[in-house]
Amino acid sequence: MVNLVPFDYVILRAAPRIERGEFVNVGAVLYCRSLDFLGAAWDVEPNRLKALDPAVDVDVVCASLEHIRAICAGDPDGGPAAATRIGERFRWLAAPRSTVVHPSPIHSGLTNDPTADLDRLVEAFVR
Repeated sequence: MVNLVPFDYVILRAAPRIERGEFVNVGAVLYCRSLDFLGAAWDVEPNRLKALDPAVDVDVVCASLEHIRAICAGDPDGGPAAATRIGERFRWLAAPRSTVVHPSPIHSGLTNDPTADLDRLVEAFVR
C-alpha cells in the first residue's frame, strides 16, 4: 500500500488586464507539509495571453513566475518572503492579490510524489 499524504495547491493565473477579470492559467504551486515540499511549475503560451490583451508583456508574466519559483526555493532573489518558513511562503503565495499573476483559491489532494503531482496539475489545468 502506498502512503499518501495531504498537499495544498493553487493554480497560477495570468490576467493581462486585471480590471477585466479575464485570466489564463499559466502554472501551479504545490505545498506538501509532510514531505517538506514547496514547488512551482508553469507553461506560458504567449498566444493565449495575447488573445486577452495583444499588448501584454509576456516577459513581465515570466518574470513574475520566476519570482514565485525563487520564493518557493527560498532563494534570496525571492525577497523577504523567500526567507520565511516553507508554510509561510506557501500562504504568502496563495494570498489573494490584484497583480498580473495571481493565485486561485487553495485546493487539496493526496500525494506520495509531489513533483509528479505538480507536473500533473500543470498538464491538467494549464496545457
